[in-house]
Amino acid sequence: MRNIKLVIEYDGSRYDGWQKQVGHLGDISIQDKIEAVLNKMENETVNLIGAARTEAGVHAYSQIANYQTNSKMKLYEIKHYLNRYLPRDIAIIEVAEVPERFHSTFNAKAFRYQYKITMGEVQSVFDRKYNYYSFHKLDILKMRQAASFFIGTHDLAAFSDNKRMKKSTVREIKSIDIYSDINEISITIEADDFWPNMARIIIGTLIDVGEGKIAPDATKNIIESKQRENAGPTAEARGLFLLEVLY
Repeated sequence: MRNIKLVIEYDGSRYDGWQKQVGHLGDISIQDKIEAVLNKMENETVNLIGAARTEAGVHAYSQIANYQTNSKMKLYEIKHYLNRYLPRDIAIIEVAEVPERFHSTFNAKAFRYQYKITMGEVQSVFDRKYNYYSFHKLDILKMRQAASFFIGTHDLAAFSDNKRMKKSTVREIKSIDIYSDINEISITIEADDFWPNMARIIIGTLIDVGEGKIAPDATKNIIESKQRENAGPTAEARGLFLLEVLY
């Protein structure tokens, strides 16, 4: 049995996230679309395992997935077949054969996401699908000050929309880097793991700091409160990209 790893790039604008939805009809997720082509290629049912469960509307530069197969197809043949039959908003960047024990989810050590923000008097029509647009000039220094309170291992329950979440809400934020020029801001977050909407709630909180709605020092109190209502809003999905899965 071969274990095949895929490196996948996708525009998530028209999909309900990475993971297939049980009970839903039609190909509405990235996983659905790729599995449909794999099933046709392999002439059997394929279970594709993705590293990150990106949400509806979130994009990826480098999602990692793997599946097992008895196929004798060469790696370049698999890559060419997938890219020929997949929609144009999903691309297979790399195909590799990996050890049988490799699991794209369980072996992942960290995930890195990037959020893109544009500012200015008029929103660019070309950026609207891939950037959050801020009508306000954001204070980058205050955002960086607020971001520093996230670094380290914390209980981040305040940044979860799921009040009945059974898994631990303790996560290690390894870094938050905020870069900017006149009209653009890029926020990159690396953590050992993310749950749905976690990155976007952190980003929404930092945007509120940048707009002056939350004091930078108050971020520490928000984290310690463990209460969702104290954090900022969930930032729009369109500005978020999965940059890298680290192993």
